[in-house]
Parts: sequence; C-alpha cells; structure tokens
Amino acid sequence: MRFVDLRSDTVTQPTSAMRRAMADAVVGDDGYGEDPTVNELEARYADLVAKEAAVFVPSGVMANQIAVRILTRPGDLIVAGRSQHLVSFEMGASARNSSVQFATVDDARGALDVDEVRAVIDAEVDHQPHVGLVAVENTHMPSGGTPWALERLAALAAAVDPVPVHLDGARLLNAVVATGTSAADYAAPATTVMTCLSKGLAAPVGSLLAGPAALMARARVERKRLGGSMRQAGILAAAGLVALDTMVERLADDHRRARRLADAVAATFTESDYDPASCQTNIVAFDHPRARDVVAQLAALGVHGGTVSPRRVRFVTHLGVSDDDVDYAVGVLEGFALTSP
Repeated sequence: MRFVDLRSDTVTQPTSAMRRAMADAVVGDDGYGEDPTVNELEARYADLVAKEAAVFVPSGVMANQIAVRILTRPGDLIVAGRSQHLVSFEMGASARNSSVQFATVDDARGALDVDEVRAVIDAEVDHQPHVGLVAVENTHMPSGGTPWALERLAALAAAVDPVPVHLDGARLLNAVVATGTSAADYAAPATTVMTCLSKGLAAPVGSLLAGPAALMARARVERKRLGGSMRQAGILAAAGLVALDTMVERLADDHRRARRLADAVAATFTESDYDPASCQTNIVAFDHPRARDVVAQLAALGVHGGTVSPRRVRFVTHLGVSDDDVDYAVGVLEGFALTSP
C-alpha cells in the first residue's frame, strides 16, 4: 500500500549533496573549538540571524533547554503560550533541568497577547514569582504553522523589556519564506533564537542557538552539562551548511502543497469549521472530536498524519512529499467517510 508520510517534517532524508558533504567534511574536536566545519556553520547562522555568536547542538529541545538555563534562575517563571513546544512537547524538561515553572497564556492563534503577558509580569509586585523569560514560537506549530507578524513580535519584546525573550524558531525559515521577513529582523527582538536544521531543511541532525557572545559562551558550558558536546561534529555540520544553501527557497513548495491539503481538509471535515486560509506554511492543523480515529482510518488508506492533542489533527508537508503524493492524499480525503469507532 502507498505510504504518504505527513506525520512530521522530521522524517526528511538527507539529500545526495548532504551525504557527499558529510563524507568529505574537514573535522576537528569541537570540544576544543577546533572543528572548522562546525565553526563555519555557527558563524553562518549567527550572521543569518544577526547575533554575535551561535552554538551547534544535537536537537531543538536541547537548544531550547540551554536557552532556559542561561536566561533564568531556579524558581523563575517563564511566560509562554500554553501549547508551545517548550511547554507541551519537551517532556517537562524545563522543570526537570532548570527548576523553573510556566505561566501560560492563550496562543490558539499563534501569537501571544501583550496585555496577558504583561499581567503576569506585573503580578510580581503582588508576591507572585519573578518572570525570568518570555518564550515565543515562530512558526507556531500547534495553531497550524502560523508565522508571527513582525510588528507584534517587536511590540511584545518592547512591552516586556527588560525581561529577555527567547525565540523558538524551529521552523523560523518557514516563517521567513512565507512572509518575506528576514531571519535577522525576526530575531532582532529576541535575546536568543534557535532554528532546527532537521525539519524542513532536511539535514539529518542538529539545531543552532544564537545570541550575545557572552551568553553563547555560557551556552557551551550548558551544552556540555546536558551531554551535547559532540567532538568531530563537522560531519553533521556539513549537512547543515548544505541545508542552509539549498533547502530554504524550496520551503515554498511545502507551503503550496500544504495549502492544497488544507483545502481538501476543509471540504472533507466540514464539522471542524477549518479555515484553509489559516494554512500559511507547511502545517495543516485542525480540531476534530474524533481526531485519533481520523488519523487511524486515514493511515489505513495510506495517508499518515498525527495528533498534537486528543482532538487536534496535524498533517505536515516536507521534502519527502511530492505533488503526486499530495494528489493521492487529496483523492483519499475526497472519498473519505469516517466510520464508527
């Protein structure tokens, strides 16, 4: 049976160019700062987001967790959207690793309301915990890969100053391609920013965290404490460089294909009241009272998605999904009738 894999853009495979670059990579011991390919990748990303320095880490979760460790102290509050990755998809890592807690606000549409965030910060004078960090996610996965409007992000950062902002930009370059906003402009309001190489950019492993040089020096210490110092990591960084060179512009294809799926989803699941225009990047996410049944029954027909909560379905387009795959998925959706559980 056909397998159209729309579970996540993490399932991408490295390209032939990436594999060649990995095989030919010049490497050194990154623990000593001596891997030239890692150094090149870090400098390239720091330049992309206009920060002083960057650190290459194994995963997006580690990048976020390092940011938490260098920007907060035990007992602090982090203000974030209640469905953000940092809150809901990192297995409680912030509490476990950094002894912090979350004050969550509504993020159903992707962005955070400035007044809600300010209310949490202002409550400190009423004997509430200190807010050490505000975290945002761009694109915002659970709402359907929603990119932030730059003016809203800048307004939030200005309103919470001097509290630092961490930008979880796992899919930051999807936001860049969708909106025409540069990565540097998106990152400017944030103290730290991270981006994954292993999602839409299709590299096999790795994420990058960037910010002020002094903070990134501390980030290297925290990376080691978390077990993320990788020695001859240039083999992996080489694929990341190819990803930045060759995979960014093609994200527009993922967005176009996702919009086709979004139209089919809206027509099939009218009970969900899903607006396909809300699909701006590579994620189709919609509510359904029987989300897990929807996913299971579509998988039996060869269209594999996932759930991000008990009543929310997600489909994600990526390098491994072709126009023909989307045609097949749309055909399945057009003929789909949810059966009894």
